[in-house]
Amino acid sequence: MSPAAAPLPVSDDALLGGRVKLLQPVEGYRVAIDPVLLAAAVPAGAGDSVLDLGCGVGAAALCLAARVPGCRVTGVEVQRELVRLAGENAARNDVADRVAVMAGDIGHPPPRLEPGSFAHVMANPPYVAAEAASPSPLPAKATATVEGGADLAAWVRFALTMARPRGTITFIHRADRLEHLLAQFAGRAGGIVVLPLWPGAGKLAKRVIVHARKDVATPTRLLPGMVLHESDGRYTAEADAVLRDAKAIDLS
Repeated sequence: MSPAAAPLPVSDDALLGGRVKLLQPVEGYRVAIDPVLLAAAVPAGAGDSVLDLGCGVGAAALCLAARVPGCRVTGVEVQRELVRLAGENAARNDVADRVAVMAGDIGHPPPRLEPGSFAHVMANPPYVAAEAASPSPLPAKATATVEGGADLAAWVRFALTMARPRGTITFIHRADRLEHLLAQFAGRAGGIVVLPLWPGAGKLAKRVIVHARKDVATPTRLLPGMVLHESDGRYTAEADAVLRDAKAIDLS
């Protein structure tokens, strides 16, 4: 019998000003602000069902559950060690009755997922296309940051499949891939809202939040965006309200 694998070294961190406790691997992909911003842009209400694609250790799911008591979040994650940590994180934050994480991926989703059953779908997919990548030597980080068997088009198709009619789909992605992301929604969703995330005043956006509604045809809107940092590196008051005080991002 082969010896059991050594436990994955983890750190004990916090999000939303300590409202969310998060165990995550010490090496590989580390949660930053992107999943927090993503969760803040999902217009969920109490009783709504939400699907979090590629949920990792559950950062976005837990932030959403903390902001919206009563919503139910289902996460899907391909890396089984992260599935285990996500379940532990849900329990540590006392939301295991509302946040559940399943092992699976876009190409081989868990059979329990029912198409067209979610009020909202959110995703923080790998940002780098496979053909443009220089993958990290750490397999877990490479999986989280570089598209594998499922490219961005596949992520959007799956999100649209899982959302109910007139349900919402919210992605956070790189600004330099905005054109490609928007193309995947063409003819399938409308009411698209694009929110640029500016690192600082006068700086080019590196991230965007794209929000759409399935089976609607209203026009696309480009919002002024959110400036994340002051000139001294501190978060702006607007960003701080989202990242520390769990305020929702208004996309209206």
